[in-house]
Amino acid sequence: MESDATADDVRAALAALANPADAAQARRFFKTGPGEYGEGDVFLGVRVPATRAVVTRFRGLPFDEIDDLLDDPVHEHRLAGLLLLVAAYPSDPEAAVDRYLAAVRRGRVNNWDLVDSSAEHVLGAWLLDRDRSLLDVLAASPVLWERRVAVLSTFAFLKRGDVSTTFALAERLLDDPEDLMHKAVGWMLREAGKRVSRDLLRGFLDAHAARMPRTMLAYATEHLDPDERRRYRALR
Repeated sequence: MESDATADDVRAALAALANPADAAQARRFFKTGPGEYGEGDVFLGVRVPATRAVVTRFRGLPFDEIDDLLDDPVHEHRLAGLLLLVAAYPSDPEAAVDRYLAAVRRGRVNNWDLVDSSAEHVLGAWLLDRDRSLLDVLAASPVLWERRVAVLSTFAFLKRGDVSTTFALAERLLDDPEDLMHKAVGWMLREAGKRVSRDLLRGFLDAHAARMPRTMLAYATEHLDPDERRRYRALR
């Protein structure tokens, strides 16, 4: 890390990479219009690989400075803050998790890329060998992003061969109204089949495919053969 670095130093490094054309594209891609899920979000136009390169320069940034980034209205600043938390997790897991959950509850982890780049690496990693009831609380939240944090955190468990929490949350969220949740749940179910057991996935689908939203089912069955996909679609 650069000596005595601050959140403002990270902002300056990102500002040097800003591209107005990329910012305009990001506003469309992340649905920032009125009534859309990312309404009002602000973008500099810094691409993710460039943001990650900046974060590498500032690893070890103090937690209070990371919090400053997490509370920033600019999307790339919040992403940098989250990636810095991910980087800080191995050296101080408890502090990283505390800051992460506080940011989630303040509504600062508030788009799908922010969730997907952080949940498994911080909260999921923390809960690997701990009680996971917190994920039930998040999955019951009226806030879309808290529910997505719950589901994406289970990626860490899948990578250890454990489908139990993923399946439990997926069953609970079958009737979720949000398409972004259908995609998240379907994605994790697909990963359960790919990384752990197709037979276990088939068992879940046999029990629940008839109730699954179309998008969730499509994501969950992507890696199955065409005949299986057609059979599960026919159950709806």
